[in-house]
Amino acid sequence: MLKKLASIYILGALFSHSAFAQEDETTRYDRALAAGYKAQFICSGLWNGGKSLADIKADELTGIYDRIANIVPTLAEEIDESERQVRVRFADDAPPRVAIWNRKSGCTSMPIGFGGLKIGAPVIERHFVDDQPWPMGDQNAVAPSPKLKNIAERAFQPDIYGGKTSALLVIKDGKIQTEKYKQGHDLHTAQRTWSVAKSLAGTLIGHSVQQKMVDLNAPVQIPEWQKFGDPRALLTIDNLMRMSSGLVSDTAGNRTDPLYMGGASVTERATAWPLLYAPGSRYRYANNDTLLAVHAARAQHRDRKQKQGNDLPEQHDFDPYAFFQKLGMTRTYVETDWQDNYILSSQVWTTARDLGRLGQLYLNNGIWDGERLLPENWREYVSTPSGPQPEGRNFGYGATFWLMNQSEGIPKDTFAGFGNRGQYLVIIPSLDLVIVRRGYDTGDNSFDIETFTKDVVGGVKG
Repeated sequence: MLKKLASIYILGALFSHSAFAQEDETTRYDRALAAGYKAQFICSGLWNGGKSLADIKADELTGIYDRIANIVPTLAEEIDESERQVRVRFADDAPPRVAIWNRKSGCTSMPIGFGGLKIGAPVIERHFVDDQPWPMGDQNAVAPSPKLKNIAERAFQPDIYGGKTSALLVIKDGKIQTEKYKQGHDLHTAQRTWSVAKSLAGTLIGHSVQQKMVDLNAPVQIPEWQKFGDPRALLTIDNLMRMSSGLVSDTAGNRTDPLYMGGASVTERATAWPLLYAPGSRYRYANNDTLLAVHAARAQHRDRKQKQGNDLPEQHDFDPYAFFQKLGMTRTYVETDWQDNYILSSQVWTTARDLGRLGQLYLNNGIWDGERLLPENWREYVSTPSGPQPEGRNFGYGATFWLMNQSEGIPKDTFAGFGNRGQYLVIIPSLDLVIVRRGYDTGDNSFDIETFTKDVVGGVKG
């Protein structure tokens, strides 16, 4: 969106090649990544999350990647409230790293070397429906359960389940039975979902399948892979959603530094990796698979609309903002790179209640306010393992959702979205139950979601 609404210019003259040659390249790049990270999180935390700068620095900018952890505090931020921009300088001879906010998709991290905007980007107005009844709005949402309230209180005691809990929400039979937030947070405070975004990506793809705009089992139509002889063109969206693409990447897991911190684009990074294994033969958790699944889904959308003469209505576009508005998830921001690609592997900001609404959609088996938004079998599809599975873990993997079907004391139909720093959305259809836990955990102090889920299940059954 930003690319279409605003023109940019690059101030290459600000780079001094002689100074650059004298400086260690890795150190300079790490400083650029740290500046981009800080600009992005301050921007998103302020205007997506509604957080104070002090809370952002205490929560979002601590416990972060070792690569940049010691650099981030040394860099000064410049916050432009009128333009909704954050700028962080990393070198005297280079432009600052810039993150720019808009109301539809939140903050966009601009590439290293970006000089500024010539024309401000017009923005839409978000429509909030807080005064409507739950689950669309926030009224009449709570039916308190004293027993679950006690369990929720324990989630905020790090010596019991570990971690640093910021929000806890339990929905049973369509009502919030317990809800609690850390000081400085409330029901409208948004946090980054990290990899719970992958489950949101899977939901959006499911909506596209319901609209008959996407075929999960057809060869992907990723434009960058359409040259003759490219074996990656045979991959399917199903392969990508199940983390079984067979593609190699620089690191497994959730490290996509050039994209998340460096202002690179999805198309230039995620599409570049070659096949190493036959598609569907090996499980490898990777951000790239989710990024590519969304990229492929959008390509299928465009292709089908062109074949039908672009006569399909706007609701048949791949539009996260419009979809989440339907669910009352009005404080959910799906961020993009500067070339308008959705970063649905991690870069979504949302509230605990909005995640609860998403869980409720799955409890309703894809129906919301009388309208079918997901295929009738979608819940079964995302929560069913197929092909290779994670090794050495107590959790399986479906399609963009983790499976908690191997844990004693937890119903076998339990599936979940898991995210870095302790973001959890747990869905248990057989109990009509949704658990949302948000946090600011660190690698050496994580939240025990398995034990906590067992305790909630026990509280509900008891």
